[in-house]
Amino acid sequence: MIFFITVLRALAALLITNAHYVGVYPIEIIANGGLLGDVIFFGVSGFCLVNIKQGFFQWYRKRVIRIYPTVWLITTIYILLGFYSLKYWSLAEYYFYPTYYHFVGSIIVLYIAFYVVVKTKVLLNNIPRLMVCLFMIELIIYIFIYDKSTYHIDTVREPMIRFLFFQSMLLGAYFRINKERFMDSNRIMNWVALLLTFIAYFGSKLTFVKFDQLSDYQIINQVILIGLLYFVFKSFAGIDTRLEKLPNKIKGIIAFVSSITLEIYMVQYVIIPKFSTIVFPLNWIVITFVIVLSAYLLHVISQAIIKSIERIINKKSNSRGYTI
Repeated sequence: MIFFITVLRALAALLITNAHYVGVYPIEIIANGGLLGDVIFFGVSGFCLVNIKQGFFQWYRKRVIRIYPTVWLITTIYILLGFYSLKYWSLAEYYFYPTYYHFVGSIIVLYIAFYVVVKTKVLLNNIPRLMVCLFMIELIIYIFIYDKSTYHIDTVREPMIRFLFFQSMLLGAYFRINKERFMDSNRIMNWVALLLTFIAYFGSKLTFVKFDQLSDYQIINQVILIGLLYFVFKSFAGIDTRLEKLPNKIKGIIAFVSSITLEIYMVQYVIIPKFSTIVFPLNWIVITFVIVLSAYLLHVISQAIIKSIERIINKKSNSRGYTI
């Protein structure tokens, strides 16, 4: 098991959740880091999914089954409790596409493009060049079509963001293919570069937010973010063995958070505003506890449903001579 990926998945969940704690902290700027969490999550997905052995329909069906029952379960619960309204979203939008959860709407589309890359040898062997080509296409759209009047390039529900998410998946795949070069290759310069790109990313973000006259150049923010993601992977891959040697209790906590990242992401939208008015830091403690507990319960129930669906499909598939 490559433990640094477990660490990064847990880290992504923490960053995304922290960014949604608006109204929780006494200083709003602390509630930040969501897009960084998103790209780490997509990078981890690319890393984990690069070794595809199945045909497209079998593989894609498996991915859908691993995501949608959880979406359907939590969406149904929140609709029945009155937290989600049908006034602005239809049932098809809630349950199928794009769903209330932007991650699902993006990943379910990007899975298709990712499969094409993995199964096309010339693309898989030239991921850096492919990423440059994709950026060139994005740049053309950005220059001639994109609305640059205000800073909004990090808005996760805009289609443009999927260029960034897909490039993150490809970068994760690149690290998996070339993991021998990066695993346990710990260098101080990797961490220095990580720190500098981290400062540059959040510095550029704050600059674009504050100075609207610079919004024509906001795509720089995405370029820096991809560089930051590169050094996140490079730095954490370089200490994989050290992470493996962490005390079992700490590793257990990390693995637990990593195992319920999807559920953490889905339950939090309702929970955070419900308890944010409690005085800080009690509100943070209560919200975090309720999110983790709710995510765990959702995980247990949804996994039982997913396993039942997989058993039914496997039974039908085996009778036809193939497996899921």
